[in-house]
Amino acid sequence: MPGLTTRVIAADTIRLKPRGSSQGGLRQYNERVVLQAIRLHGALPAAEIARLTQLTAQTVSLITKRLLDDGLLQKGAPLRGKVGQPSVPLSLDPDGAFSVGIKIGRRSMDVLLVDFAGAVRQRWTLDYRYPDPGPLLAEIGQRLAGLRDALPRAQRERVQGVGIATPFSLGGWQTLLDMPPRVAARWPGTDLRAEVERLSDWPVALVKDTAAACVAELVAGRGRSVQSFLYLFVDTFIGGGLVLDSHLRAGLHGNAGAVGSLPLALAGSRGKAPPQLLSVASLLNLEQRWQAAGLDIGAVADERALQPPWRAHTERWLAEAATAMALAVNSAACLLDLECAIVDGSFSRALQAALQAALERAMDRYDWEGVTRPTVLPGTIGSDARALGGALLPLYANFAPDRELFLKVAS
Repeated sequence: MPGLTTRVIAADTIRLKPRGSSQGGLRQYNERVVLQAIRLHGALPAAEIARLTQLTAQTVSLITKRLLDDGLLQKGAPLRGKVGQPSVPLSLDPDGAFSVGIKIGRRSMDVLLVDFAGAVRQRWTLDYRYPDPGPLLAEIGQRLAGLRDALPRAQRERVQGVGIATPFSLGGWQTLLDMPPRVAARWPGTDLRAEVERLSDWPVALVKDTAAACVAELVAGRGRSVQSFLYLFVDTFIGGGLVLDSHLRAGLHGNAGAVGSLPLALAGSRGKAPPQLLSVASLLNLEQRWQAAGLDIGAVADERALQPPWRAHTERWLAEAATAMALAVNSAACLLDLECAIVDGSFSRALQAALQAALERAMDRYDWEGVTRPTVLPGTIGSDARALGGALLPLYANFAPDRELFLKVAS
């Protein structure tokens, strides 16, 4: 399965800036630099675009005219009140391009249509007990056909592609998920990218689900101001991503930042493997507690998780999960000297805040001598992070100044 590396140019107030070149032969590159400057900073007048990109005013004028003609930019209302002619801010035209993001998870699938500005235009969700490749591919085919038929022709022609975000081992941990062995056995022989491309008119990219969520946070969230962080995403199983110097690090096998597999103790003398982080700090553990008490597991998405009778079970899970997650943060900080840890997941914002607070308390119990303790920040995207990150793949592949500068999908 492909790995993913990514890099994002940070905002003007940070260390890196999107820069163009006024030399000849760089038309497409400079157009993408201008688009990225606007994506990072919002609507900008031409003079500010020239300052941020270090392109000449004449070059920016020519580029923005082409981008307006191509339907990638739109003009805003003139800004008055300053000396001289009023300036006209330019922003991304949401209808300039589209992409489809598909999150295939262990218990649900999301399909998003995302516009050029990164907003979700359409959303579809399917819940299931466990992922079965046959029915899932049939549903994906139906959804892609439905999107294709529903889009006006002009918009359909502007769809850049499909990005799939999925765990590397959908057939793994079958005992925890109560997945029949016959279903689990189908996944190793299923080439998701090839199968979805066969069902689609558009090119398809594939990325690990937690890496995709990290991409969304990196590009559209805290990655604009934080350069190095450990990303923790709590879902059915906890997973993560690793960003260093504004690059998403995939690692040799695409598993960098795979905190879910982190051991929580030393191996026993008799060869028994210690439990992994995912066996303690996953939403599956919390939901199993609720199920055993006869409570609705849907409370994970609303305020009930922190109200009686759910609260007592939630607090016990928070204490155990946070202690285990603190070990992951401490270990990562010792190895990588991180700015922060970012916590997000498929849960309510209230439960996210409670987990962040519990994590801070658990980190207080670790010895930080000789290492700088990273700040803990809440993620900004939420449950859409994986599908949104998938949708960003084709958008950034086609409109970033350099494919390797933002997102690179490599074998």
